[in-house]
Amino acid sequence: MQGFFQRFLMLYRPLISKLNELLYDYDLSYSLWQVIFYVKNNGPSTLVDISAHYNVEKPTITRNVQRLQQKQLVEVIPGKDKREKIIRLTLLGEETYMTCREKITELEYKVMMDITKEEQKAAFDVLPKIRKNLINIEGGNHE
Repeated sequence: MQGFFQRFLMLYRPLISKLNELLYDYDLSYSLWQVIFYVKNNGPSTLVDISAHYNVEKPTITRNVQRLQQKQLVEVIPGKDKREKIIRLTLLGEETYMTCREKITELEYKVMMDITKEEQKAAFDVLPKIRKNLINIEGGNHE
């Protein structure tokens, strides 16, 4: 389907802008939120786990984690290997997650207004498949 990527990018940029605007009130950005979201939904995690999930370089995740540590939203706990850093949310991180999650859920409802449940489910189901195909084309499996 020609034009799919263009349509997706026309959605992506305003969505990230809107999320950054929403998260600004909590001194967060979407890139910081991704780390919080991952750790909340997957439990204590390594930097490698997070970077592989988002297909982002480890130094980028390291910088984001350092910023979240400064904000006292995450903490590093010792792993089996001294080189391994395991990240978990602090109590403040948990509270911030819940507050931001509520605001993001409100935004999700607003942007899905007038879109049928069937259309929502189709989009929800197809996006991970497109991601998987893109990763497979790149020649590396990051999942």
